[in-house]
Amino acid sequence: MGGKYRITGDKYPRMRRPRRRGKLILAASASVVALGLAGWGTLQLIDVFTGGDRQASAADHETDCPSAKPSAPAKTLPKPAKITVNVYNATPRSGLAKKAADELKKRGFTIGEVGNAPAAYDKKVAGTGVLLGAPSAVNGSFPVLGTQLQGTVSKTDARRTADVDLILGTKFKALSTPQSAAAALAALAKPAPAPSC
Repeated sequence: MGGKYRITGDKYPRMRRPRRRGKLILAASASVVALGLAGWGTLQLIDVFTGGDRQASAADHETDCPSAKPSAPAKTLPKPAKITVNVYNATPRSGLAKKAADELKKRGFTIGEVGNAPAAYDKKVAGTGVLLGAPSAVNGSFPVLGTQLQGTVSKTDARRTADVDLILGTKFKALSTPQSAAAALAALAKPAPAPSC
């Protein structure tokens, strides 16, 4: 071989390998990814220490708080006129059942039987009163009638009719005032607020 590649003595030509562009592209990509991760991590730390984005959208809030649901619609409670109330007196004082029944009638309730309490309850109700009715009355008639007399105890029996018994106890003095009863009824009909996260 002649020319500049001619081998003479113990010296060999030093030929440079062709540069590989792959390593250069890989190194550039790795630095871009490292810088991106460092920037993202910095933003996360800033959010942690500053409280994050306080103006998150409602959609973001729902994904952050899966238990958050729109507030429940207002409860559909029966109107007083749709509730038939039997008023019984379980105290030794006479005339209480008639007096309470007349007041409930003025407030729009339908009155059924009025008289002395059955033997199972006669002189055995220590509180202000007992509401007694079918299991279906627990979420319907009981709460509405309970607004008229504070401190009542609710009990269910095996009846299949929609009427409710109000048995007046020894601590009964008078029904709630019409204003406080109306306020309690309005609060009962309001929807429950949505839970906060």
